[in-house]
Amino acid sequence: MTALTVLGAGSWGTTFAQVLADSGHEVTIWARREEVAREIREEHRNTAYLGDRVLPETVDATSSVAAAVDGADGIVLAIPAQSMRTTLAAWPDLPPVPILSLTKGIERGTDARISEIIVDAGGADHQRVGVLSGPNLSAEIAERRPCASVVAAGSAELAGVLATWCQAPYLRTYTSTDVVGVEIAGAVKNVIAIAVGAAAGLGHGHNTTASLITRGLAEITRLGIALGGRRDTFAGLAGMGDLVATCASPLSRNHRLGRALGRGLDVDAAAAEVGQTAEGVATARAVEDLAARLGVDMPITAAVVDVVDHDARIDEVTTALLARGVRPE
Repeated sequence: MTALTVLGAGSWGTTFAQVLADSGHEVTIWARREEVAREIREEHRNTAYLGDRVLPETVDATSSVAAAVDGADGIVLAIPAQSMRTTLAAWPDLPPVPILSLTKGIERGTDARISEIIVDAGGADHQRVGVLSGPNLSAEIAERRPCASVVAAGSAELAGVLATWCQAPYLRTYTSTDVVGVEIAGAVKNVIAIAVGAAAGLGHGHNTTASLITRGLAEITRLGIALGGRRDTFAGLAGMGDLVATCASPLSRNHRLGRALGRGLDVDAAAAEVGQTAEGVATARAVEDLAARLGVDMPITAAVVDVVDHDARIDEVTTALLARGVRPE
């Protein structure tokens, strides 16, 4: 039985702790607040995020980072993208064990991918860091609904090791060595989901949704390839798979935030209505900066930034996206 530590006790971190336990491992969750750690430890519940769902007996918890990583054979990171650097910088360096990131996003201000932050701020060896992505709606995984994901690492060997951590009966993992492509796909799909949600909030139909998803995938692919990702990655689970799930499901935080914007709420009110971190807003700003630096055309991303940062009207922006001049697909 492998001893694995999950750093982060939000909905996704706690759900993935269940996945790891269901895969036959002994799991410790680090929670920022002791009351959350105590509830997980003593009652096997995290009611703030998973309601009354009972976690496996092999899931423990602590609010001490040192205790959480002591003796761990591997670490799973589930910390929000925009607070990843400050959180890691406040801790001692991560131990020299394999590390799997569950976080999807691009850091605003540095344009860094999450795996790069883990190396830079966490003191991790880049050869030990991998990422997981795919259609990962945590509420469905918490209910043990069947799904698939991709684990990417710099070497096929490490990707294989990390994938063996998450072999629950309801989760099938595939491996990849395209870390850049998987991370870019996982980050930018949140931005596209805001645009798709906004269109739905405005009352637009399936044609609009399908058009935005398809053109959104084109944006993601252009940026990913410009950064060194592989084209085939964007047609797979991390690309099209995750994009469809995030854009189409009301379980997606970014989709819900977009819907709220489409109904006329401003960004702060929309975020308050969602109630949990929706990474797409901050990621949109970082992605726009990255695209401008690389000369990559990303009109949907630019439209989202216009709405959240420059008070553009969501109805005008959405209509304008699909009223652009004729060009080859």
